[in-house]
Amino acid sequence: MSSPKILLKLTVNGECRQALVHPMARLLDVIREDLGLTGTKEGCGEGECGACSVILDGSLVNACLIPAIQVQGASLRTVEGLAGTDLSPLQEAFLHHGGAQCGFCTPGMLVAGTHLLETEAVHDEAGAREGLAGNLCRCTGYVKIVDALLAAGEGRP
Repeated sequence: MSSPKILLKLTVNGECRQALVHPMARLLDVIREDLGLTGTKEGCGEGECGACSVILDGSLVNACLIPAIQVQGASLRTVEGLAGTDLSPLQEAFLHHGGAQCGFCTPGMLVAGTHLLETEAVHDEAGAREGLAGNLCRCTGYVKIVDALLAAGEGRP
């Protein structure tokens, strides 16, 4: 017998949202399937790659590890919520510096980088690399991603 569904209510990218979900559904699946926000990606499904990074109540988390029941009433920010009508400074820097190749890790990198820039100063390559340590990229070697993060931290594209 399957568990009954719950009415999940949370704020997503500044908007009140709700969905009828299984309490142990992964936040990642709720975001993609129930809320229709497909920017958040599933990479490993084990919290190792960071492709599913989101900001939950101000903390950077892997959405593949969070059960839906734990986010009742929470505030969630996904890659879709990083910019308004224009690109965010970090998105602009990724574009300018070529921070994306295949693009699969890009949403998680952007969310993690945004969280890093909003919570602490990033002054050097070591700090940028440490701040992005939970996010894996198979294509870029991180150089262009780190360059983009440093540029955004300095207020330049």
